[in-house]
Amino acid sequence: MANGVVNQHISKQFDDELENVRGKVLAMGGLVEQQLNNAIKSLIDGDIDLGTTVIETEVQVNSYDVSIDQECTKILARRQPAASDLRLVMAITKTITDLERVGDEAEKIAKMGLELTDKQGPKSYYVGINAMGNLVSQLLHEALDAFARMDSKKAVEVAGKELESDDQYVAILRQLITYMMEDPRNISGALDAVWVARALERIGDHSRNICENIIYLVEGKDVRHTSIKYMEEIVFDN
Repeated sequence: MANGVVNQHISKQFDDELENVRGKVLAMGGLVEQQLNNAIKSLIDGDIDLGTTVIETEVQVNSYDVSIDQECTKILARRQPAASDLRLVMAITKTITDLERVGDEAEKIAKMGLELTDKQGPKSYYVGINAMGNLVSQLLHEALDAFARMDSKKAVEVAGKELESDDQYVAILRQLITYMMEDPRNISGALDAVWVARALERIGDHSRNICENIIYLVEGKDVRHTSIKYMEEIVFDN
C-alpha cells in the first residue's frame, strides 16, 4: 500500500465500506483531540463548564468506539479481506482502542480539574504540565494527520517526538518531588499534579501506538516494542 492510497476493488461497495469506516476513525480522532484540548484548558483555567463538557463528550467517544468496531467485524465476516485490506481493518481496530483510551485520560484530567477548583495551590505546579499538555496535544494531532494521509514517514517522525514527552514527564516529577520535600503542605497539591502528568504521558504513548499502526498498515511490518531507529530503517530504506 502506497502512502495515502487505499486499494481499489472490483466491488465499489467494498471501497465505500472501507472509506466510510476510515472516515469515522478520523471523526472520532477529531472529537478526542478536541476533548484533550478542552481538558487541558479546563484544568489550567479552572473552567468548570469546559471540564463538564469534556466528561459529557466521553459518551460520544465510546459510541464511536463501539460502532467502528462493529463495522470492522462485519467487514471481516463479509469480505474476508487479505493483505493490505486486512492490515487496514486491523490498524483501524487498534487505533480506535488507543483513541478511546486517550478519551479516558482526557476525562481523568477534566475530573481532576473539577476537584481542584476549590483548592488553593501554587500555579507553578502546572507550568510544566501546561507545556507538556501542548506537546502531547500536538503529538496526537500529527499522529491523526499521518493516519489521514497514510503517511508512514510522518508516523516515524511523530513517534520520535514522543520521547520528548517522556523527558518532560520525568522533569515534572522531579520538580514536584522538590516541592513536596520543601514543604509537606505541598504534598496534596503536588500529588494531584503528578496524576495529571501521568495521564498526559499515557496519551503520548497512545499517540505513538497510532503511529506504529500506520507503519504496520503502510509497510506491512509490525514495529511495536521496537526502536525509532528500526522504524526508520523499515520506512526510509524501502
